[in-house]
Amino acid sequence: MTIDRDSEYLHRARRLHSRAILIDTHCDTPQRLADDEWEIARRHEHGHVDIPRMREGVVGAIFLAAFARDTGKPGEGARAVRTQIRRIKHVVDSNARDLALARDAQGIRQAHREGRIAILIAVEGGHLIEDSLELLRKYHEEGAIYLTLTHSTHTSWADSSGVDEDLAPRCDGLTSFGREVVAEMNRLGMMVDVSHVSDKTFWDVVEVSRAPIVATHSSCRSVSPHRRNLTDEMMRAIAKSGGVVQINFSPKFINPAFPPVERAAIEQYFKTGRMPEGAMPDCVTPLEILVDHFDHALQVTGPEHVGIGTDFDGIFAVPAGMEDCSKLPYLTAALLRRGHPEADLENVLGENVLRVMDACKRVADDLQGITPTG
Repeated sequence: MTIDRDSEYLHRARRLHSRAILIDTHCDTPQRLADDEWEIARRHEHGHVDIPRMREGVVGAIFLAAFARDTGKPGEGARAVRTQIRRIKHVVDSNARDLALARDAQGIRQAHREGRIAILIAVEGGHLIEDSLELLRKYHEEGAIYLTLTHSTHTSWADSSGVDEDLAPRCDGLTSFGREVVAEMNRLGMMVDVSHVSDKTFWDVVEVSRAPIVATHSSCRSVSPHRRNLTDEMMRAIAKSGGVVQINFSPKFINPAFPPVERAAIEQYFKTGRMPEGAMPDCVTPLEILVDHFDHALQVTGPEHVGIGTDFDGIFAVPAGMEDCSKLPYLTAALLRRGHPEADLENVLGENVLRVMDACKRVADDLQGITPTG
């Protein structure tokens, strides 16, 4: 699939982006903010996100995920998250002409009216709350909109799907404390993110959550049978909850033919922005494969329950034609070419996420009389 720069589909896509609000619910750009030489206001030749390229792609809002690996050292993860949150806020303050910090759907819409890109904060990995509902509340006070319940390993209260290998269950889904975490997120109005969780954890969340559920960066297991992806049944459950499946762009997850890559090479990529010579597999993931995931999710759930969660700046390879956020209109053009109505794609681009954010706020308002636990 090739979308020519002069294609009528691309012209339509750009017009659609100009009136819609394109929201990407998962970018790992905060890890780049630790580099004093890296400036979000400058266009870069590596990585996936900066202001010039967001402007070119007509991006309306992005969620930046604060993340740190689980070292097992008390307090270390919390310090890392808070440092990243401070950096995110500093970057927004330093680029106030282009960026605006948002905490809810209203904030995103306000930024859009002002011609600014909304920046929202997320926390990726339940290990980062360090078994403390109070720390969860502090992250929310500091601006976190959602928590991804697990990352690549289990927490003490929820099982992960794993990424590179299957993991033996530790908690058999959510523990009683894990259920308290979900309930507290509902009370706070935080979105509950099930990307990275095990199948059993997923179904426990469905049982517990009173608010819509989101998968901020997950794709379709029927198209690519990776453990990180969602089954059709899971996607229908998210839709039934009123939630959204945000499609991940990583070839590792979306392309069943994508070969494994050594962890050391991936770590070097995230430190330098470049793969070691010879480490990158000779495997190009066509744009059609990414579009297949969108097609499948739209067929399974309907257009009210699908969105975009690129995983940009957290992935070392991208589908052909999706080299960075400036290329997102080409994805929209490809979906238009497959016959998806513009009204449906306006939902996919961002209206679905805005609806879920509003719904989570309503649930929180209804639960305000409940005394928090923990």
